[in-house]
Amino acid sequence: MHSISRALYLLTIVAADQHVLASPLSFPVESPQAASVPDYVKTYAPLVWLHPEDPYFPSDIGAQLLHTKPEIKFSPVDDAPAPLTLDNLDGLNANNGANVYLTSNDDVTTAPAWIKGVKPDDSHKTEGAISCAIIVNDRGNGNVDAFYMYFYAYNWGGTLLGQDVDEHVGDWEHNMIRFANGKPTQVWYSQHGFGEAFTYDCLEKQGDRPVAYSGNGSHANYAIKGTHDHTIPNVNLPGKGILTDYTDQGTLWDPLLSTYFHQYDASSKTFTPYDPSYPTAWLNYIGKWGDEEYPDSDPRQHKILGIDATARFAGGPTGPEDKQLNRTDVCPVAKGYVCDVRTEIGA
Repeated sequence: MHSISRALYLLTIVAADQHVLASPLSFPVESPQAASVPDYVKTYAPLVWLHPEDPYFPSDIGAQLLHTKPEIKFSPVDDAPAPLTLDNLDGLNANNGANVYLTSNDDVTTAPAWIKGVKPDDSHKTEGAISCAIIVNDRGNGNVDAFYMYFYAYNWGGTLLGQDVDEHVGDWEHNMIRFANGKPTQVWYSQHGFGEAFTYDCLEKQGDRPVAYSGNGSHANYAIKGTHDHTIPNVNLPGKGILTDYTDQGTLWDPLLSTYFHQYDASSKTFTPYDPSYPTAWLNYIGKWGDEEYPDSDPRQHKILGIDATARFAGGPTGPEDKQLNRTDVCPVAKGYVCDVRTEIGA
């Protein structure tokens, strides 16, 4: 999810269910997880409430490659792997990889079925779609960070002054749980350009599992349901504002049921699957998981008062590789932001 809050804050001063299963490219054969996956990583895995009005459900990670093509500046990437799969996606890195965008084969304004993702079934599983990656970083001395990465094929960023904003193909959000000797201590909730951190003890839970609430369309993660005014950067206020996320108990999703498990070695910056059937190369991909931001000349694009940050369509996001997998604090480092670990929700 891209952050547009800073520019929109300036703007406030200036301006005072068709649920279709996307065909998965690849997914692991269900089998017991390797014993090396720490039990506590699964025991305390978050559960996610999706908003009841959100049409964009979690999506199969590999299926995204079936519906996109790699481009740089809207031109095909030379010598790209073909067909593109989760086992060779990092082959795009060698060709100006950071500037590669996985560009939709379809005009997204026509609402192609695949951007809708997969609605979790009655067992809370995205059946047939691997829509999560759990990445474990053992930092030594009993300290372990577990990242729960959630993938959606499409992001709708809400409305601003009556216009849709911050729509983009591809959306990665995550929780991170910090463990000390197998016990959860702190939890990170990604939101737009930053997020919020809480002590584990203060969070809403189902059993031992903390609960996350996914914003309607934006999929920003919150610790409580309700309205979240995020107009001012890094300040989440109750009530409705110019930029507001909405969360509620719609469909419950259990990411643990359809996930890849990987270890991350910070010293070598390498990923190792806990199960050899899991693809790994895709985790090294440094490009974007959606279209490049459409130019002003594209009739689909619109900006309020010509301000770039109010564009209807933004560029796609980077993937798990870019989410600071070896952090000092539970929060990622971001300029202008302070890591405040809250001891009560709603505060």
